Amino acid sequence: MQKEEFSFELLAQENKARLGKISTPRGKIDTPAFMPVGTLGTVKGVFVDDLLKTGTQILLGNTYHLLLRPGIDILKKFNGLHKFMNWDKPILTDSGGYQIMSLSKLNKIDKNIGAIFKSHIDGKKIILSPEKSIQVQKSINSDIIMVLDECPKLTKDKKIISNAINVSTHWAERSKIEFGHDKSKALFGIAQGGLHKDLRQESIENLINIGFDGYAMGGLAVGETQFQMFKILNETTHLLPEDKPRYLMGVGTPSDILGAVNYGIDMFDCVLPTRSGRTGLAFTWQGKLNIKNSKYQNDKTPLDPNCELKELNKYSKSYLNHLIKTNEMMASMLISLHNINFYQQFMSEIRKNIQGGTFATFYKKYINYFN
Repeated sequence: MQKEEFSFELLAQENKARLGKISTPRGKIDTPAFMPVGTLGTVKGVFVDDLLKTGTQILLGNTYHLLLRPGIDILKKFNGLHKFMNWDKPILTDSGGYQIMSLSKLNKIDKNIGAIFKSHIDGKKIILSPEKSIQVQKSINSDIIMVLDECPKLTKDKKIISNAINVSTHWAERSKIEFGHDKSKALFGIAQGGLHKDLRQESIENLINIGFDGYAMGGLAVGETQFQMFKILNETTHLLPEDKPRYLMGVGTPSDILGAVNYGIDMFDCVLPTRSGRTGLAFTWQGKLNIKNSKYQNDKTPLDPNCELKELNKYSKSYLNHLIKTNEMMASMLISLHNINFYQQFMSEIRKNIQGGTFATFYKKYINYFN
């Protein structure tokens, strides 16, 4: 029996906003899609069964962190991350490129070698080359694999960004060679260029010439304003192939996502739902609620009276406020689950409105709702 191939179908479009479907051997992904982040093979504080109840169709794992712990040998024994964490739907893995930026004090870049890390755990030397990144992602058994790239910090210095493009293009070429011709998986290229239209165009053209199954916008959500991010997306997203999925890495708030969908982005990931949950911040259709605030101490109403997931509507804001103030882990778990469920409901409404031709109205209503 022939293995199903990775594919993307564009189903509808309202101006630049796109409705699509990604098909993989492990399941389909409706786009625009949000991917909860499971850096170390777990979405913090949320059970896999509950993730499924939220309608989550794909998770994100991280190559660098999974390479360190649990390590390739253990992942190979389980034939990848899916069985290891009991998740049978698609997984996308970051290549480790973000850690080149976030752990910049612990690594140095050599274009011909890769990124040379000093482990943040035990100080051990780790070389993450483009080839090694692909090999690790195959050990993870990722369904969508990212090329290794250099993601520079936010800077106005075009020479730094231009050099990052040169390094990233070279690594993208090597990543594709190492990836080979497995049609059941996908390899995505990552465009850099900061906030410069001409450099973004150069990077995108380089990647298209190499040829990938999907294309990501990297080097955003690194400290620029939302206006700056939307501006560069408006100027450059249309340069990406229409028949391939478009992924904005590390984004973001519901407003960030809504605005990026408006400029043609299909896929998103962010730690915000669970990170916010751990600090008592809930995303709702009434906006953001800081449940730590004393005004919720006597509030008997639930976060969302219409939510039936794990009977979350039976927990009052007063109870959640109590859990937070007493440092009970249940607070993080309940609010994190609520936030992921809200994000997936939000994506579902985005898709419904694109399908119905009412996205522009939905956009105007909610674009400034969560800022």
